[in-house]
Amino acid sequence: MIHFKIGDKVQVLDEDFSGKITAISGDNITIKTEDGFDLDFHKKELILIGDASDLDRNVFQDASVRSIISEKEAKSRHALAAANKRKAKERYEPTMEIDLHIHQLTDSYKGMSSHDMLTLQLDTARRQLEFAIKKRIQKVVFIHGVGEGVLKLELEYLFGRYPVKFYAANYQKYGLGATEVYIYQNVKS
Repeated sequence: MIHFKIGDKVQVLDEDFSGKITAISGDNITIKTEDGFDLDFHKKELILIGDASDLDRNVFQDASVRSIISEKEAKSRHALAAANKRKAKERYEPTMEIDLHIHQLTDSYKGMSSHDMLTLQLDTARRQLEFAIKKRIQKVVFIHGVGEGVLKLELEYLFGRYPVKFYAANYQKYGLGATEVYIYQNVKS
């Protein structure tokens, strides 16, 4: 544990300046910078580089302090670049997938007519789309399959009644049997 005292020379860890301690109040330390400004810091933000009576005897040489600071900056730049890289990839990935195949929606569809199955699929799509709009989810993929194209046509009619644009989903991932919906977020009602 470093014990600071008035007159000690300190370096600020996350900034590029140093100064002498002029006041200590608990864990808060006031320093006068080399430019003559009084600034307050928490004691964990400072490192001791000498005291007023022995300025030539530095605990840390300026070069080592500079290398610590530049290493810290490099790590934060690397972390920011990695976060941006992830975000760019996530931007193109839909956040929600809804599989509208009838066997995914009900345990047993025996005895259901084609109309009943289509109605169940469309009701599910409508509920999920309204949920996505309410929760501000921007991209949704509806997996409808290829079939005869009746469900796809009905979905397009449904999507036309909402503030969305829709297009074929990623062919490599879904083939021809899915539609991606992009939901506009700042629509005035």
